[in-house]
Formats: sequence, C-alpha cells, structure tokens
Amino acid sequence: MHIRAGTEPDPEPLVDINTTPLVDVLLVLLVMLIITIPVQLNAVSLEMPGRNAPTPRVQPAIVQLEVDAAGRFVWNGEALADRGALEAHLREAAAEPDPPEIHLRPHPRAKYEAVAAALTSAQRLGLVKIGLVGTEQFAQ
Repeated sequence: MHIRAGTEPDPEPLVDINTTPLVDVLLVLLVMLIITIPVQLNAVSLEMPGRNAPTPRVQPAIVQLEVDAAGRFVWNGEALADRGALEAHLREAAAEPDPPEIHLRPHPRAKYEAVAAALTSAQRLGLVKIGLVGTEQFAQ
C-alpha cells in the first residue's frame, strides 16, 4: 500500500469475477440449443370407431362364481362340493376356445382365504378375464 502525500490510499484490488460475460455466453448457447432441437410432436394417430362401427361378433360367456359366508363356492347357481370341484369347472372353462368371463361375487362375511383361493385357482389355470362384482356392498 502506497500512501501519497495528501491523498487517500489506493482502493483494494477487486477479486470478484465479472460473471456478466459468462451469463451472456450461456444465454446465447441456450438460445442456439433451443433453435436447433427439432420440434417433437406428441401426436398419436388413433382410428376411433364411428357411429356405424361393427358390433362384436360374439358376446363373451359369463360365469357367475359366488363365495358364500361359509366359504363354499357356487358356480352359476350350482353349489360345488369343494375347491377341487371348483378347479374342475375352471379347467373346463379354460379349455374352451373362447374362455368365459368369471364374475366373482363374494359374500360380505366370506373369508378372504376362500376368495383368494378362487382367484389363484382361476389365474393358475389360465383364465384372465376375472372381475369382482357386487363390491358396492363393501362401501359402507
């Protein structure tokens, strides 16, 4: 530090980096990047059926499978003896060329074990159209 007679000392040297040119260069690069990237269209072409769309040829068969409060299975109104009888019916349904839809309706007091057994048996035998119906009774 040099002191001159009658003058103030020299100010401290600035050690801060001037970032203005750096920001300018980065903004120019960003604009160039945005301009050079091609515009991507997020369009998916779908052909929606019109008003005169053909109806399905064959409506799928529906099997009503119920599980009562005691855990017994009922196949389209016919009470089954045990899980083996259920699996026999499921095996026959899976062997059909167009397997039916299984509508499983559990009783509110049915044990989870019986409902899970019906679901796993159907899945293991290759039936994929399985749905739980009557679930509005469990909303309360």
